Amino acid sequence: MPKSLFVDPAEVRAPGKVTFKDIPVNQYKKTIAQELKAKHYTKADLIRIFRDMTILREFETMLNLIKTQGSYNGVDHTYPGPAHLSIGQEAACVGQAYLLDENDFAFGSHRSHSEILAKSLSTINKMSDEELMNVMENFLEGKCLRSTQKLGECKDVKELAIRFILYGTLSEIFARETGFHMGMGGSMHAFFLPFGVYPNNAIVGGSATISTGAALFKKVNNKKGICVCNIGDASMARGPVWEAMNFAAMDQYKTLWESHNDGMPILYNVFNNSYGMGDQTRGETMGQGCMSRIASGISPTQFHAETVDGFNPLAVIDAMERKLELLRNGQGPVLMETLTYRFSGHSVSDQNAYRTKEEMDAWKEVDPLTTYPAQLIEAGVLTQKEVDAILAETSERMTIICKAAADPEISPYCDFKKDPAVVERLMYSNEVVDKFDDREPEVTVPKAEAEGYKKLKSKSRNPIGPDGKPVSKMKLFNLRDALSEVIYDRFYEDPTLIAYGEDCRDWGGAFAVYRGMMDAFPHCRLFNSPLAEASIVGTAVGYAMSGGRALVELMYADFIGCAGDEIFNQMSKWQSMSAGILKMPLVLRVSVGSKYGAQHSQDWTALCAHIPGLKVCFPATPWEAKGLMESALKGTDPVVFFESQRLYDVGEQFHEGGVPEERYEITFGDTNKVRDGKDVTILTIGATLYRAMDAAKTLSEKYGLEAEVINLHSLAPLDYTKIVESVRKTGKVLLVSDACARGSFLNDVARNITELCFDDLDAPPVVVGARNWITPPFEFDEFFFPQAGWILDAINDKLIPLPGHTSENGVTETEQLRRAKEGV
Repeated sequence: MPKSLFVDPAEVRAPGKVTFKDIPVNQYKKTIAQELKAKHYTKADLIRIFRDMTILREFETMLNLIKTQGSYNGVDHTYPGPAHLSIGQEAACVGQAYLLDENDFAFGSHRSHSEILAKSLSTINKMSDEELMNVMENFLEGKCLRSTQKLGECKDVKELAIRFILYGTLSEIFARETGFHMGMGGSMHAFFLPFGVYPNNAIVGGSATISTGAALFKKVNNKKGICVCNIGDASMARGPVWEAMNFAAMDQYKTLWESHNDGMPILYNVFNNSYGMGDQTRGETMGQGCMSRIASGISPTQFHAETVDGFNPLAVIDAMERKLELLRNGQGPVLMETLTYRFSGHSVSDQNAYRTKEEMDAWKEVDPLTTYPAQLIEAGVLTQKEVDAILAETSERMTIICKAAADPEISPYCDFKKDPAVVERLMYSNEVVDKFDDREPEVTVPKAEAEGYKKLKSKSRNPIGPDGKPVSKMKLFNLRDALSEVIYDRFYEDPTLIAYGEDCRDWGGAFAVYRGMMDAFPHCRLFNSPLAEASIVGTAVGYAMSGGRALVELMYADFIGCAGDEIFNQMSKWQSMSAGILKMPLVLRVSVGSKYGAQHSQDWTALCAHIPGLKVCFPATPWEAKGLMESALKGTDPVVFFESQRLYDVGEQFHEGGVPEERYEITFGDTNKVRDGKDVTILTIGATLYRAMDAAKTLSEKYGLEAEVINLHSLAPLDYTKIVESVRKTGKVLLVSDACARGSFLNDVARNITELCFDDLDAPPVVVGARNWITPPFEFDEFFFPQAGWILDAINDKLIPLPGHTSENGVTETEQLRRAKEGV
């Protein structure tokens, strides 16, 4: 949409053809002797590669035996959790990690034990003893180190670090408190940030958008290193993977960004073992053949794609060396397909019924744990006796680690009986951070000179002017302005804050919250994203967990489904699964539509409020919007920030004096009483506040009843103190929102009120919601969404008979049963 990019019809309609470059496949042919002669490696390097491969193999072999037989080298243990093993993929992992250090972030999948260990072993080799001790002593206050030190003396600090990484990883898999994340992540979510090992993901392809967001963080904030996204071949069928690659390849980085205008520093690596669980990706469930061809449909660079033999660690290192040079020269993104094979099943319950013994035997004949040491012996690097000694040392070390990780005295579980609030404390960090970096924020004009900001400051914050007359709509500070003001302020305070989504920049956002900001902030901080909701939210998750603050937008609440995994499984869970090590300063703005029918007008607040780990709010007044956004953009927790399209132009009608010009925060969980009353309590969510106020006015003027109206601007968390106080006073409560009544969040609130106020209630709580229909066109709003008359009818029929009132939209018991029976 930027005016600067002219779409020339003559150029677009000109004849031509699309061409592609050849993609290299398995081109590495050098021998170990040749590499030694070229001094590309020392003998010690080549031996360490083998040692690392043996550590990975032994770790997975140990876990397989523990899982299937309950015993490993005399260590008995029962482990009920998952075990997606990568036996056979060791050379690919060690080769990839060989050139990476702690500044490079690696993300993985459910099958990532070997990736974790390979990346960590590579980093251990590159760090000094002092650096390693500093990491181990300060991680989780040294708890994991102290347990590791109980395993006996080590010959040096690097051996201690190897034991540390093996013990911490296995303890995490065994769900022990001494694991890297107190056992809260487990096998499929293990990681270790100090070595650049970032979260692995149980959702197939789930790391694609997150790692892209981490690369965006490095790019925007000038951080060292690159990001590696490790995914399997089956994940290439998933939409979020394609969305992530498209996000990484956007032309705007080079055509529009005034700074940071190099390529995205990310390498997408596909570990292609030919299987997705039990289906074959080559020849059955997919049609790409070589996964390296996929990027050809995304970018003219084809992501500099290459297919490499993952059964040869030196071939992988050779390819990585070239790919890293591209990335560090700003020519990313890059794609590698690393061919490999897993000798184990998808999981330990997998009987491998989908592949033949002949196929597995053929791959075992070229097993890198056999062929690579044979090549080392042939080249004179090792003798068979030395190979055997390395294998023996690896087995002995792993036995020590397994014994310690299985021992509840050395490696205790979190004690939920003594401390049942373990997980509660981890879900929210509840911190306040003004800025995540001390550098000056990148802006194009000072705040005092930003025209959009000056316009906000010139508006009347009170709906009634000094002359006692209503302020005109154009001059009134409204809910949209309340959001904009806070966002402006925070942009000028936190240099890591970025905002993006659909049409956020030139258009000012679909509903003009970012109007005028394009003149104040460069593209690298405010930009248009692809119309791809999974990548919008997923990249924001990666950006936030890497150390930045993200503000992203979904144009309609109905699009939550397009980003369901990213909101429900990623955004919500990483603080808890990391034992609080990761923070998630991410605000997801979600606009609740009106006028646009079935797929653009739904209130899905209940979906988000149902998910533990998310903070969810829905301000209905400018005062609420400003205070909640201030809290959200200073906090460290993930927030789903709902906004009603019906209310963007509404001025403040309830807070005395209007919206304060000074800064303030509203605590998540608080409520907003907008009207005092004694006869009935009305609780509202979103735009129904104003219809409830209309109903309250009628109750007062026509029936002499005073309703107390409380708006629930926070759904999760929610403090019931003021709600209970009001209900105990009135004895009656009605709850209303625009969400369909079935499954509404208000049903949960009503249940809690019933339990908390049972002895004080004169009647059961009444919930009024939208009809359980598909949303009809705007012309029929009055028949679908709650109206003031519906509220009066419900009060008359179920709470307080209103003299002379005839219910037009009441629901009798018979009608209620019919609707439930028919699902309407």
